[in-house]
Amino acid sequence: MKSSLKKRECGERRENKKGEGGKYHPPPDEYPTRGRVDFLQLMLDSRTTDVNSLSGEQKALTDEEIMAQSLIFIFAGYETTSLSLSYLFYSLAIHPDVQLKLQKEIDSYLPDKATPTYDTLMQMEYLDMVIEETLRMYPPGGRIERVAKHNFDINGVTIPKGTVTMIPAYVMHMNPEIWTEPEEFRPERFSKENRASQEPYTFLPFGDGPRNCIGMRFALLSMKLAITVLLQNFNFRPCKDTLIPMEFSTQGFLQPKKPIVLHVISRTSEE
Repeated sequence: MKSSLKKRECGERRENKKGEGGKYHPPPDEYPTRGRVDFLQLMLDSRTTDVNSLSGEQKALTDEEIMAQSLIFIFAGYETTSLSLSYLFYSLAIHPDVQLKLQKEIDSYLPDKATPTYDTLMQMEYLDMVIEETLRMYPPGGRIERVAKHNFDINGVTIPKGTVTMIPAYVMHMNPEIWTEPEEFRPERFSKENRASQEPYTFLPFGDGPRNCIGMRFALLSMKLAITVLLQNFNFRPCKDTLIPMEFSTQGFLQPKKPIVLHVISRTSEE
C-alpha cells in the first residue's frame, strides 16, 4: 500500500515537470511564490534514466533508488517514532512519579488543556529529559553502521577503506561505566547540569556527526506533541498483561518481545 502510494506521488510529480531542467512547476493555486522544495522533489530533480551517461563527479538517482529512499523515510520515520512513544508511555506507566511530574509541567505551561504551540513544546525541560532517558534505554536503532571512506587508524587499530564499522549504541547506553545504574529510568540524567558533564558520543539515539539522523528534529517534535496532548487527557497505568521487566525481540528495530499493553484512564475520571 505504502509502495503504491509513493509510486503514484512520484509519477504525479514527474508529470508536473515542465520547462528547462525539468523543474517542478506547481499549479497556480499551490505555492504561488515558489515551487515545492522537499526531499522527494530534490531526489526527482536529480533523476536519471541512464547512469552510464554520467561523467566525472556527476551523480544522479534512478527510479529504483528514489523509490528505495522514499520507503526508508516512511519506515524509519514513522516506525521508530511510534516505537519510541510506546516505550515512553510504558516507562511512565511503571514510574507514576515521573508521569505525575511531567503532567504538572505540561499543565503549568498549558493550563486548561490549552493547544500546544511550537514555542511551548521547546520550553518544557522535563519533557526533554523524559524523552532522552527513554531513548537512552530504548534507542530505536540498537546499532549504527558506517562505511570508512579512507584508511583510518584509531588507538592502534587500522580500519581499511570500505570497511563497515558497527557502533553498538544500545550497549553504550547501558554501560555502567558511563551511566550509573543504567537499567534504572532516571530522566534527571539529562538535566542541564548533568548534560554539561556528559562524555561526547556516549548518547547516540540518532547517531552523531555530519551523518546523524536527518529526521531527528521532526521525530522529536512529533513525539513532544503526541506526549503533551495525550498526557493532558490521560493517565497510563500497567495492567495484568504489561510485560515487566521489558524483554526484547531479536527482529528488526529494538522491539518488545510482546506487544506493550497498558491501561489508559481519562484524567477527568480520576479527579
